[in-house]
Amino acid sequence: MRIKKSYLFWRNCLIGPFLGLLSGLLLSACSSDKKDSATQENFSVTNPIVIDTIYTSEYVADIHSLQNVELRARVKGYIEKIYVDEGRPVKAGQLLFSISSQEYRQELLKAKAMLTSAIADSKVAEVDLNNVKTLVEKNIVSKSELEMAKAKFDAFQAKIEEAKANESSSELQLSFTEVRAPFSGVINRILYKTGSLIDEGTLLTSLSDNSEVFAYFNVSETDYLDIVEQGNESKKYDVELILANHQPHKYKGVIETVEGEVDKSTGNIAFRARFKNPELVLKHGSTGKIKLNHEIKNAILIPQKSTFEIQENLYVYVVNDKNAVELRNIKSTLRIPHLYVIASGLTQNDRILYEGIQRVKEGDKVEPRPITMKVILQQLTKL
Repeated sequence: MRIKKSYLFWRNCLIGPFLGLLSGLLLSACSSDKKDSATQENFSVTNPIVIDTIYTSEYVADIHSLQNVELRARVKGYIEKIYVDEGRPVKAGQLLFSISSQEYRQELLKAKAMLTSAIADSKVAEVDLNNVKTLVEKNIVSKSELEMAKAKFDAFQAKIEEAKANESSSELQLSFTEVRAPFSGVINRILYKTGSLIDEGTLLTSLSDNSEVFAYFNVSETDYLDIVEQGNESKKYDVELILANHQPHKYKGVIETVEGEVDKSTGNIAFRARFKNPELVLKHGSTGKIKLNHEIKNAILIPQKSTFEIQENLYVYVVNDKNAVELRNIKSTLRIPHLYVIASGLTQNDRILYEGIQRVKEGDKVEPRPITMKVILQQLTKL
């Protein structure tokens, strides 16, 4: 009995302080949790900004030379000589090809001979006509003889005109044996070599004037109407061309014209811009992208970073007057780099969470840390 009392005495001496210490730690932990839960976390908040802004659209462009024509043979024969090489510049009127011309020279000589013969026959007919006139005046022959003489003379005059036409045609055919450049430009692929037999209409090469180029690109009907609304359709304004290697063309271009109808199958309308190309970097058939600037007046902008999507709807967290977080559905008209252009759901007086939207839920209270949109825009431009 004495041993059992002694055991209880020592157990109470050892366990009592331990339980006291444990309860103290639990109370301390609970008070710490309450203290942490009472502490509000700092969040960056900002207000939407209303400014005039510009956004850029890109459109695939097809590059065409200022002039690009096919050079075809206009007579049949053998290519006697080629005076130029592929890819070389030529001047307007420069001789490019010569085609065998002996046959056409002979035709020209024959036409000249026919003309000479017709002129001679006409002179004889003219002498006869004058003689008949004299005889008619003396009443030696009848007037019908005079009419016959006039008709004969007129027939030989017509033969002269026919012979002249044949001569001109032969001269023209002979000139076709020399193929000359219709304008200054660059020679492209030469398809036939010296000695090749070609027919009339055979493609010899093509010639491109690349001193300036046209860039054709298609704009959606919506973008086209925006351009019209801004009053830019009738203005010549600068555009930028991005080349296939993603580098900008050295020279700005100017939109010159718009097609007269919308393509019903695509809903697009074609624009044409002109670019200078003195170094001949751009070639006929090249591709690129046109960068076209659009102006927006009084646009309400917010950072993309402040938004999130739920079932394809766009939301932000708005901080009310009591610093509580509210979920707000918004509509945007345009997404530009790092920013949204807002159509509805926000005003420039609303405070929205800029960062930390993943760490809050609706109804949470936060400690706002204001940051202006101007500062945010400066940060975004450095990205």
